[in-house]
Amino acid sequence: MLPETTFRSADLPPAERFECWRALMSETHAPMEMRSGNTADFQVNQRIIALGEMTVYPLECDPLTFLRTPKLIARSDPEAYHLSLVRRGAGVVTLGKDTVAHGAFEYHTSDTGRPFEVDTGLEPFEITGIEIPKALLPLPPRTAEQVIGKRISARDGMGALLATFLTQVTRDSRSYQPADAPRLGNVLANLVAALFAGVLDADRSLTPETHRRTLTLRIMAFVRDNADDPELDVPAIAAAHHISVSYLHRLFQLEGSGATVSGFLQQQRLARARRDLADPLNRRVPVKAIAAQRGFSHAAAFSRAFRDAYGMPPTDFRTKSLLP
Repeated sequence: MLPETTFRSADLPPAERFECWRALMSETHAPMEMRSGNTADFQVNQRIIALGEMTVYPLECDPLTFLRTPKLIARSDPEAYHLSLVRRGAGVVTLGKDTVAHGAFEYHTSDTGRPFEVDTGLEPFEITGIEIPKALLPLPPRTAEQVIGKRISARDGMGALLATFLTQVTRDSRSYQPADAPRLGNVLANLVAALFAGVLDADRSLTPETHRRTLTLRIMAFVRDNADDPELDVPAIAAAHHISVSYLHRLFQLEGSGATVSGFLQQQRLARARRDLADPLNRRVPVKAIAAQRGFSHAAAFSRAFRDAYGMPPTDFRTKSLLP
């Protein structure tokens, strides 16, 4: 399990909730002023997941206003960039003379060294926050600073890839080992750097390591999205990303996980087939039909691969899974 703490307002007396949570946010982000019309019975749920020196925190909260003032900056500056993926609700961010409205599936950004005000409106909101120390972002500071305050979409491109990563990490945080946290933090830093560079069309400012890592993650997302296609194979994956098959294999070798391209593709197909076999709604669907739906052209090859992966034939797994 990744290092994680949880804050639930329901665990505290109503009169203590807002102030306790304000103190926690000042630790996870930076000292801030907060205002809300509902401090007497404030509702908030927050998880704080540590990825090495970076932090990701899913947050559901009553409406309020955050302020980072020059006085607070002079008192303490952790020198970090913040991103919020807005999952529900809206917000208005004011940075100096610039005011930008953000809606769902957009990122808003801030810099702990610059004054800002974030107003979340009149409705409860849900975000996934990211805190990244400036020193750990593989991007020149002048480049990163130009992105702060701009509207960034999470619906496509690098924004969507980062959103997918955040969703997976926050949803499956218990499936990782503590030693995975720094590695995931490194992935996060590279994704944010690629997102910022893309916003400014400044890919040349990225390090070769970030370029490579971002391409590998994009390929993995592509495989996950298209694993059910029986025509998908290693040459097709390489062609879809305009690289050679040898370079594709090299990318997976440098990833260091031990997975090959074909192995990763088969792993995705097997995991989906396994879920289908365990689903009571698929009780009457033949095993070979499930295999075909998940990209396996030959039932016998599917059975062998399934037994190698899970220690039993797919028919036995289904029988065991569907027992009362």
